[in-house]
Amino acid sequence: MSQRWLITGSSRGIGRALAEAVLEAGHQLVATARDPSTLDDLKQRHGDAVRLVALDVTDPVAAARAVATALEDFGGLDVLANVAGYGNVDSVEDTTLEDFRREIDTNLFGTIIMTKAVIPLMRAQRGGHIIQFSSVGGRIGAPGRAPYSAAKWAVEGFSESLAREMALIGVHVSVVEPGGFRTDFAGASTRLNSGRPEYDAVVGATARAQRAYDGKQPGDPVRAAQAILKLASLEQPPFRLPLGSDALKIIEQADRAKLDELERWRELSASTDFPVA
Repeated sequence: MSQRWLITGSSRGIGRALAEAVLEAGHQLVATARDPSTLDDLKQRHGDAVRLVALDVTDPVAAARAVATALEDFGGLDVLANVAGYGNVDSVEDTTLEDFRREIDTNLFGTIIMTKAVIPLMRAQRGGHIIQFSSVGGRIGAPGRAPYSAAKWAVEGFSESLAREMALIGVHVSVVEPGGFRTDFAGASTRLNSGRPEYDAVVGATARAQRAYDGKQPGDPVRAAQAILKLASLEQPPFRLPLGSDALKIIEQADRAKLDELERWRELSASTDFPVA
């Protein structure tokens, strides 16, 4: 069945791969980017199946305009994929407050703004699917990526709350958590600062590892796009879906470590209750 999609961050990385997969599968798409001219080839190849819209996800007016395009040109919207985002590498000490705000504004508030923009339409339709892009960094505090992890952890918490509300109006919410994929996220899209020697064991190591990792990540963006298409086709989709074997391994190890710590300190945790009469 044909679906009507809106994808943020359609110009590169997984967002671009997903945009191409959506159109190749015969769906309709509102493809968005800060500079929509980067999407001209999609229009040339797919014609009336695609609309190109300029979008800064932190701008509520632009978000509303993108959703209005889906309604006016396609009659509604079935899937919102909040893909747009970025993550720099630096220490907490050396990341300016302005850089914290900018990164959290895009990764968290951009997701919130776009989500809020589609809810009234999906509520009226009594259906839809909101797919939020988090990360392995939304499950663990990624070294050297405090603003990114702060934003992605918040996306996960926001989406858990959202999912309970949306279930009442027939709208699905899913969070995808990619590991390493061969996109420019680890290249031109990222500012890497090895930082001070005091933090080299984590921040410097992260910067060096990312430079060495670029182009060698296990994840294939084309396959990720196909997995997301599958996710959007399910009648009962999962709430969380890690993407990539590395994501599975990291998340599994982190969750087991959290459970072990919970058990180790169970007695101290429980000691704060009023005594049982």
